Amino acid sequence: MITSTANQQVKLLVQLNKKRKLRDERGVFVVEGPKMFWEAPKERIEKAYFSETFFEKHKEMLTKQIQAEGLEYEIIQDHIFKAASDTQTPQGVLCIVRQQASDLSELLKREKPLLLLLENLQDPGNLGTILRTAEGAGVTGVILSKGCVDLYNPKTIRSTMGSVYRVPTLYTENLCETVELLKAHGIRSYAAHLKGVNFYDQENYRDGTAFLIGNEGNGLTDELTEQADTLIRIPMEGKLESLNAGVASAILMYEAYRQRR
Repeated sequence: MITSTANQQVKLLVQLNKKRKLRDERGVFVVEGPKMFWEAPKERIEKAYFSETFFEKHKEMLTKQIQAEGLEYEIIQDHIFKAASDTQTPQGVLCIVRQQASDLSELLKREKPLLLLLENLQDPGNLGTILRTAEGAGVTGVILSKGCVDLYNPKTIRSTMGSVYRVPTLYTENLCETVELLKAHGIRSYAAHLKGVNFYDQENYRDGTAFLIGNEGNGLTDELTEQADTLIRIPMEGKLESLNAGVASAILMYEAYRQRR
């Protein structure tokens, strides 16, 4: 049992939660809570950590799983576990999970892919919510610009509610080049933009489709906007100029889902 905050494993958990560079160097991220633990692909869990209270409460079930899957684990005293956690009210489970980026060529092999391209999103909660919604709407892949917030930020991970394990995602060095590649594969790109001529529900998304969503404050860059096949807009009443990026993404993804149903 781990009984000190000076323990190297506790220090590692804390640093992995704080530092993107370390997460990327090691190719891992930290998840927290029973739901994220039970849903994690077990072959990707490097190690699990349980608070003393949580382990005692679920000892029989956990012991069976640990034995069946050969899971590496440690038990941590409750007050030490709280120090290792990224949340105010820890739920008793922390896991180090291996990252898994998807391959664009594999996404392009899908029949009539539905893709979401995100440019320079900065809010981790927004990104997590978008991934969660993408799973619900049947999106086949999410592609992020290198300027986006870290997918494996603890706040992003919590917001995905497990979708981070199941929605194919990848970062790209150049979104404009990616859009050009999509065009070459017959995938039409639609940019959510105030200058859109048609409303979003006046277009056809039944074939290969990619939605372009921009930064929360500045929207899409002019460069990426020019690459889009079509500019679309979401009608708004009142004095609003834009919607939250997560909300706008959800509206577009579910319109495509509705049409495809």
